[in-house]
Amino acid sequence: MKKKAVGLWLSVVLAVGMLAGCGGGSGDSAASTGSSDAASSESEENSTEAEDSGAAEAEASSSEKKIGITLYSLKNEFTVRVANAAQAKAEELGYELVVYDGNYDPATQISQIETMISDGCAGIILNPQDAEACSPCVDKAVEAGIPVVGVNTRVNNDKLTSYVGSIDVMAGEMEMQKIADLIGGTGKIVIIEGPMGQSAQIERREGIQNILDKYPDIEVLAEKTANWSRSEGMTVMDNWLQAFDEIDAVVAENDEMGLGAREAIKAAGKDIPVIGVDGITDALNAVESGDLVASIFQDGAGQGSKAVEVLVQVLEGNTVDENYWIDFEEVNTENVAEFKQRAQ
Repeated sequence: MKKKAVGLWLSVVLAVGMLAGCGGGSGDSAASTGSSDAASSESEENSTEAEDSGAAEAEASSSEKKIGITLYSLKNEFTVRVANAAQAKAEELGYELVVYDGNYDPATQISQIETMISDGCAGIILNPQDAEACSPCVDKAVEAGIPVVGVNTRVNNDKLTSYVGSIDVMAGEMEMQKIADLIGGTGKIVIIEGPMGQSAQIERREGIQNILDKYPDIEVLAEKTANWSRSEGMTVMDNWLQAFDEIDAVVAENDEMGLGAREAIKAAGKDIPVIGVDGITDALNAVESGDLVASIFQDGAGQGSKAVEVLVQVLEGNTVDENYWIDFEEVNTENVAEFKQRAQ
């Protein structure tokens, strides 16, 4: 299937230097030429000082209006949705947003936070790859006096200013319940997980287990990470199709992995139901065509926009809540047209 083009452009910036020049050096030589020259020199010095002061004030004002966001990756549609919406909201509120691609690497994100600090970003939005490994991101920013708002994936750090996201346990519960109903509470399933250690992976798996605990006749044949990747999801599923004679359903913790699993299933000439999470464009099309049983829609655009809004509130001296939650919603054949309209 052909992916829908992303509306807004993203600027992924590694470093931006802002240097203000300083004048001086003419005062001493001018003072030795007489009172007239001295007066002229004093006037020039005052003018230079005023210019330098104005430049400093302009630079400070510019820094106050610059914020940054690091996303764990910009290689999937969902995080691009988050970034695009954040960019649009920042422009609406009169702020410059610098966007960084974390490339699925906590060390890269830590380095990007350091760059934002040195570049004078007034505030930072963090979409961490790993809940534990990205904790230093928050520490470094807070030590520099910069507020950090988390978005979409959680970081284990109580210094976070605020968090905007959805309750991932609920996504796991919703997708597992859908599959449990579909297979009548009994059968053999496989689970494709997100990057191990990321909050979405941990919490969605918890939600899946909450439902499995109610259905002792559902057997989990295997579970493995595919790192939110369609190609990895296809490879994992292909291996399972060769390993197991019977698989009744596939529970994927995101759409990309679920779509990859479906490609492997169809290539093997089989028809095994698959469910995913996020409601990306290809998933909506797959729900409409019957390739996916359903997708649990996560409002990435709403999260990105709200994260910027909350950060700006903080920068402008307002009090914000510790958490802002945006509900998951099930996309199925009955309502998929509505979600496709919302995604335009």
